[in-house]
Amino acid sequence: MPDQAQTNEALTPIYRSGFGYDVHRLVEGRPLILGGIEVPFEKGLEGHSDADVLLHALIDAVLGAAGLGDIGAHFPSSDASIEGISSLEMLRKVMDMVGATGWRVENVDGTIVAQRPRLSPHTPRMKTAIAEALGVDEDRVNVKSKTTDGLGFAGRGEGMAAYCAVMLAKDT
Repeated sequence: MPDQAQTNEALTPIYRSGFGYDVHRLVEGRPLILGGIEVPFEKGLEGHSDADVLLHALIDAVLGAAGLGDIGAHFPSSDASIEGISSLEMLRKVMDMVGATGWRVENVDGTIVAQRPRLSPHTPRMKTAIAEALGVDEDRVNVKSKTTDGLGFAGRGEGMAAYCAVMLAKDT
């Protein structure tokens, strides 16, 4: 029979953090998809998929924490079969891969950088969509938005960026 120290060690989770970043150009003629939802705006983000910068940053953060590469390795822009794919679908596929290795999401913190549109009214719906795709309670997901006071490409309305941090856990 194992002693108490061995038993406690076997039940102790290990943690890994991941960080993701993404940027996409704003263009005419596309819907604006952020955090898995459509946000009313006159422009959308350009990309091979739905170009959801927040979910792309989250996917990279999750993959990085799990040691599974990056979004481009799993969803290359050269793959015509995934053109226009929903980033929520990509996130669900990544969570299947990560879950198969024993990792689970503890929490997510994401930031969207955009001068316009005003995003704070939409972040609660983003939080809900992300939590559902991750299979976690909404209190484990945080989404916020920031402007750049008119500075840089985001401030000029040329594009948007997103940053995301994630904490994964695995029981040993």
